[in-house]
Amino acid sequence: MNSQELNTFAKEYTASWCSQTPSRVATHFAEGGSLTINDGEPSIGREAIAAAAQSFMTAFPDMIVRMDSLVEKRDHIEYHWTLIGTNTGPGGTGRAVNISGYEEWALSKDGLIQRSLGHFDAEEYARQLNG
Repeated sequence: MNSQELNTFAKEYTASWCSQTPSRVATHFAEGGSLTINDGEPSIGREAIAAAAQSFMTAFPDMIVRMDSLVEKRDHIEYHWTLIGTNTGPGGTGRAVNISGYEEWALSKDGLIQRSLGHFDAEEYARQLNG
């Protein structure tokens, strides 16, 4: 995948997170792909990845994800993002969140995400959620 194709893929991935359709997020992953957030248990396979996306979409019905940058490293791609939303989903705090982070992508031969390791400041996220 060249840089232009990678940028297009990342923009489509960003739009999928804003779509409130978790299966759109999952289609960017290889069949056996994985998404791990902050060293938690990995979500493996498209169904599990869609469930992980759904949890954010439910918690933040007005969620917007912005792509901040895309950095091509020797052995992975860094996808930097900012999530903005209000925690008004079931049991939500009603507080606004504006948090940045990044994912480290390893891509499959088909140009899909084989492994994504997501990182964000969990303490800052909790502070924003709980005030």
